[in-house]
Amino acid sequence: MAATKKTEKAAEAEVKAVAAPAEEKKTAAKKPAAKKAAAPKKAAATVYVQYLGAEITTEALVEKAVADSGIASAKKIDVYVKPEENKVYYVIDGKEGSFFLV
Repeated sequence: MAATKKTEKAAEAEVKAVAAPAEEKKTAAKKPAAKKAAAPKKAAATVYVQYLGAEITTEALVEKAVADSGIASAKKIDVYVKPEENKVYYVIDGKEGSFFLV
């Protein structure tokens, strides 16, 4: 009879050992997934430079600087607008240049 009790206890222990991980998985599945905060959408912006009755966008100035430099695929572009001189200066991948704003 003692052997029967030991085998029953061993069988119960095995059932508990098998059931415990399954119960843990159930509780883990019940936890709600953490919601990620949605990043706010940035508004589209266009910057215009107006001078002496003319108007040009900053994107157009960059395109014009790239075309003037002759560099097809630039890595770094810096554009400086000086309306008081009616000039646009640029440095594209170390190459300097300028053109008239209007």
